Amino acid sequence: MTRTPTAAAALLGRAAVLGRIVLAVGGGYGVAALATALLSLTLPLSRAEAVTTATLLSFTIMVVVVIVVFATRTLLRALAIVGIVAALLGAALWLVMGAPPLGVAA
Repeated sequence: MTRTPTAAAALLGRAAVLGRIVLAVGGGYGVAALATALLSLTLPLSRAEAVTTATLLSFTIMVVVVIVVFATRTLLRALAIVGIVAALLGAALWLVMGAPPLGVAA
């Protein structure tokens, strides 16, 4: 016996897919941009080679984020994973750039 989804369930499913698309595009771009900036500053190459290498790696990073977003079981878990990765990359970039500690005037 097959069960037909109600209109509300179908709408909820479509909203979940839309949420994953938005998270994959926005989160993937954000994580790739943070990773590119961090790698550009930390790779032990000349400046031009480091930026080029980091930029090329950013395409792979974005693809990995898209795969993770669509492979996770729930949208909330995907959001948590992307958010944690972005926060870690942002913190690492903040430290590498030599920012003063929180609460200390520059």
